Amino acid sequence: MNAPSPSNSNSDGAPRTQIAEVRFSLRNMLEELKLERAAATFAMEKLDQQEIGKLFKAKVTRAKSKK
Repeated sequence: MNAPSPSNSNSDGAPRTQIAEVRFSLRNMLEELKLERAAATFAMEKLDQQEIGKLFKAKVTRAKSKK
């Protein structure tokens, strides 16, 4: 018997997704990151994260002092 040859489909007949390598310039990525961090929308996202964190922070209850 011959061994099955590899094909571009799964055992259920669905086509496989081809993965291609993409390369980006590190210099361009760092420049884009710097611009995004300086933008007002990034500041708002950061603020939103802090506010969301406050909502889920454990509440500390004060115990009544016993006299």
